[in-house]
Amino acid sequence: MYVPKQFRRPNPRLKVFSFLVLLVSALSLNGWAQADLDMVHVPIRGPLHPSIAPGGAPELGSAEKLVKVNVDLVLVPVTITDGYNRLVQGLASDNFQVFEGKSQQQIRYFSQEDAPLSVGLVLDLSGSMKNKIDKAREAVIEFASHANPADEFFMVSFADRPQELCDFTERVEDIQSKLIFANTKGRTSLLDAIYVAVNKMRRAKYSRRVLLIISDGGDNHSRYTLSEIKSLVREADISIYGIGLYDRYFMTSEEMAGPELLEDLSKETGGTAFTIDNPGDMTYAAHSISNILRNQYLLGYQPKGSKADGKWHKIKIKFLLAGRAKKTAAHFSVHAKQGYYSRAAE
Repeated sequence: MYVPKQFRRPNPRLKVFSFLVLLVSALSLNGWAQADLDMVHVPIRGPLHPSIAPGGAPELGSAEKLVKVNVDLVLVPVTITDGYNRLVQGLASDNFQVFEGKSQQQIRYFSQEDAPLSVGLVLDLSGSMKNKIDKAREAVIEFASHANPADEFFMVSFADRPQELCDFTERVEDIQSKLIFANTKGRTSLLDAIYVAVNKMRRAKYSRRVLLIISDGGDNHSRYTLSEIKSLVREADISIYGIGLYDRYFMTSEEMAGPELLEDLSKETGGTAFTIDNPGDMTYAAHSISNILRNQYLLGYQPKGSKADGKWHKIKIKFLLAGRAKKTAAHFSVHAKQGYYSRAAE
């Protein structure tokens, strides 16, 4: 089973070093209790699942308020993983720096609460999924069942062409009922399905917007190209997470390109792609992605001298530690979107 680099099991020497890093960090950061340090290393289920430490980071405003403060506010969901490849919690706003281009920005709003999401579920129903569809159904339900009660979902399937299976709903039962009658056949129009899902997301009611893609192969039947879809998701400000299930012995050229396609799209948007070769691992991957989304930091800033130019603005997030742990911050991983399009001049 393949997992992204940031979630792979490190070697033993790295584990020892990471423990020392976190120990120094705990002594240096305000608000990190010893209990939190102990629990940050407790695995949920093997290396695939980031472990979650309880405890809240200081809140300077809720995610609901962030959306309504200013139309020029840039929101950046951020995930931090440690040397054990676990989610790191209990951080404060002064553990982050935000740069737009080369200019450092002031973090005006900071939150770590479980803010509601608008989620598009994008499910592969091509013929090659015939023997995997039951586990795919379980993965979708696993993800939805761990959602915030206020989350909204819709579902798009794809084979020869994309099709909307379920409109926006907050009821997991609505998603489950549609999955019962999902049949597999045809080829794989993945990129076209993403196009349909992105356009559907324009009706979403939350600013945090996510696509979860479940597929067993690369694209072989779409009209849209990868570069076109990249531009589309950039403009839509949507995070993409993927679960790719691949047969490593009887792969077509499109299937061989599948892991790279999902990883490319997820990295572009600040998400994560899991590539697995056992259908039984799909529910674990879905649960892992749910944990990530439920435990992100949300940073908000108003760009200095912002202009309504409709252009792409590059973002870089830096992670900081205080005191003796300062030099060890480089051993933690930061996952965030790479930029955003500003609004166009009216």
